[in-house]
Amino acid sequence: MNYRIMLDETISRLEGERPGLLLHACCAPCASYCLEYLTKYFDVTVFYFNPNIMPREEYDRRLEQFEKLRIFDFRLIEGEYSQADYLDAVRGREEDREGGARCELCFRMRLEKTAELAAGRYEWFATTLTVSPHKNADVINGIGAGLAEKYAVKWLYSDFKKRDGYKRSIQLCSELGIYRQNYCGCRL
Repeated sequence: MNYRIMLDETISRLEGERPGLLLHACCAPCASYCLEYLTKYFDVTVFYFNPNIMPREEYDRRLEQFEKLRIFDFRLIEGEYSQADYLDAVRGREEDREGGARCELCFRMRLEKTAELAAGRYEWFATTLTVSPHKNADVINGIGAGLAEKYAVKWLYSDFKKRDGYKRSIQLCSELGIYRQNYCGCRL
């Protein structure tokens, strides 16, 4: 599947309308390019929901970086930070390597909360996770599509790393002085 082409096709069908989009964001570096691109076509609300980020100081530092993205037009809402919920969600998978089953459980937990919040409030939901070259777009889009059906809200298929999206996110971070972390979030 070419999720970037699917994204382009979805946008072409908007025909100038600006539907509401709830965008799960893992961090400002990943959100930078996604916001630059998506705010041209959607009324975007960023949902910062990341109980996987450890320690709490790191979570707060990443959240603060969103202020540097205010050059784009978006609202920001913060989900509940509960490391206990994250640890419960990945229990038994603590020893998995990065990119394995533990990550899938983490993606599902965060995207399910996003879909649940989007249902009845936003026409679409999506995530910035696909901008990372370390994240599997097939897995993420599969989870999103399933949750779209469950919560009756449209999933915005994407692979934001394509067409130099990841490269552009690095450029934006440099231009805007955004802190770029050196790990996804969990310290398991």
